[in-house]
Amino acid sequence: MKIGFIGLGNVGGKLAGSLLRNGFDLTVRDLDPAAVRPLADAGARVGESPAALAASCDVAITCLPSPAASRAVLEAEDGVLAGLTPGTVWAEMSTTDEAEVRRLGALVQAKGGEPVDCPVSGGCHRAATGNIAIFAGGARAAFERLLPVLKAMGRRILHTGPLGSASVLKVVTNYLATANLVSLCEALATAKMAGMDLNTTYEAIRISSGNSFVHETESQVILNGSRDINFTMDLVSKDIGLFGAIAGRAGVPLEIAPLLIDIFRDGEARYGPREWSPNIVRRLEEACGIEIRAPGFPAEMVDDEPEEPGHEVVPKGRAPDFAAETRRQSQAVADSPHAEADAG
Repeated sequence: MKIGFIGLGNVGGKLAGSLLRNGFDLTVRDLDPAAVRPLADAGARVGESPAALAASCDVAITCLPSPAASRAVLEAEDGVLAGLTPGTVWAEMSTTDEAEVRRLGALVQAKGGEPVDCPVSGGCHRAATGNIAIFAGGARAAFERLLPVLKAMGRRILHTGPLGSASVLKVVTNYLATANLVSLCEALATAKMAGMDLNTTYEAIRISSGNSFVHETESQVILNGSRDINFTMDLVSKDIGLFGAIAGRAGVPLEIAPLLIDIFRDGEARYGPREWSPNIVRRLEEACGIEIRAPGFPAEMVDDEPEEPGHEVVPKGRAPDFAAETRRQSQAVADSPHAEADAG
């Protein structure tokens, strides 16, 4: 199977590296030659354009920083759609808007392609080792065709339902991670001001009901002082904005999300949009006149778990015929009178 990969940033470059490491025939493209070079040196071909890349592969993957970037890469004169051939799978691994991925998916289907949105979750350190989690939304048949590729990039693969469903759940989980990050910053600042040792505070949280994935990763780089989690404040703002848009369309009156948007807008104004997101803690450090640091923590996260073959995760409470049911759901969505309206 020939794979094309467009977008070799903090996450995309690592996902593409997993494909190459696992023996896939890989063609890559990025606007930054420095991002392309390590993969090209390791044996990947370099696509002349998104269209040329799409024309030469069975699966065209995009992993880009925003819905606008995905739109441009697909719809430009030399974009993916211009080179897409019938039967090609378009795998959108960007964190994007579910309405936009459905719109672009309809254009892919019009060219005879098969769209799947498959964002990742778990951090850059797990993307590097192939141990990241992947959500995948789309027709069950397209998911099963793509599954060997997803298994090479991630450990836990969840088919979330129809196209767009993975993007909804990705934004939901990113919202939860952001809320957790901000609450951890407040917890660490309060512990410091209350005279607690921060090494002990870290362990107290870790062994308690307050523990979380975000604590075991982002709290460590906060305490180290690097704040380097390979994710920036502008991306947090984008993701919380996407979450707010989904909630708005669904009629959910949010209370916490607007506060998070204000906090990160202030962080961007103070420290710049490309500042590492955990450095949002600086707002509290400056307000309290403290440094939230402790010895013995790493400057960046490294996945110390060995790479394992990926596998599909079946949702809790689902019957063994889950795959058949998701096929039925995907077909029902495709046949729905709303599908054409969404595409338009």
